[in-house]
Amino acid sequence: MEWLINNAATICVSIVLAVIIVAIIVSKVKERKKGGCGCGCPGCSGGCPHCSLENKKEE
Repeated sequence: MEWLINNAATICVSIVLAVIIVAIIVSKVKERKKGGCGCGCPGCSGGCPHCSLENKKEE
């Protein structure tokens, strides 16, 4: 119990960071499912300049 009290600040910061990371990942997954490319232009279906550069690199 003493260890938890001594490390409470570190534990709280770690939990907050983990929640932020999970929220970012969930947001990106939802954006991909809606048809966005993941580069910040929702609904482009891979037709934006950023996506066309990515597609050329993959080929």
